[in-house]
Amino acid sequence: MSDFTHMDDKGHARMVDISAKSSTERKAQARGKISMTADTFEKIMTNGMRKGNVLETARIAGIMAAKKTWELIPLCHPIQISHVQVNFYPDAEAHSIDITASVKINDRTGVEMEALTAVSVAALTIYDMCKSHDRGMTISDICLVEKSGGKSGVYVRPENSHGLSESEAR
Repeated sequence: MSDFTHMDDKGHARMVDISAKSSTERKAQARGKISMTADTFEKIMTNGMRKGNVLETARIAGIMAAKKTWELIPLCHPIQISHVQVNFYPDAEAHSIDITASVKINDRTGVEMEALTAVSVAALTIYDMCKSHDRGMTISDICLVEKSGGKSGVYVRPENSHGLSESEAR
């Protein structure tokens, strides 16, 4: 059981002790996707949903979620996040929106869970704001894209490219 950092040698859950770790700059980026009907996609892109600007509301929700991750995920540490960015990459052909979240900190633990939570809650917010119009939306492909800092160093997902530049983010 020693391979699992959130379990002691008896198999009991525990929060990892990070008190002896050094603070370093740590970054993580996650992504996900929400797919929908063509009509729903068009309403989102033209701010035609009755509940307001879907993407800006989802951006705020994602940022807030990253900051609250320690309250949502058992055994996550409360941390002082220095930066969160949530971006949207609409794909008109596929009637979908790719979502990315980047989180940065200078601390003793990583921010992978915060980035993943930001993407998840941003996608859920889009669903919530559009569900009266399209209950068939699908949230998928939520994953860690890359992380850096800390003892384990750099991780880059092999299929890291979503084919869009930052300037194409909405």
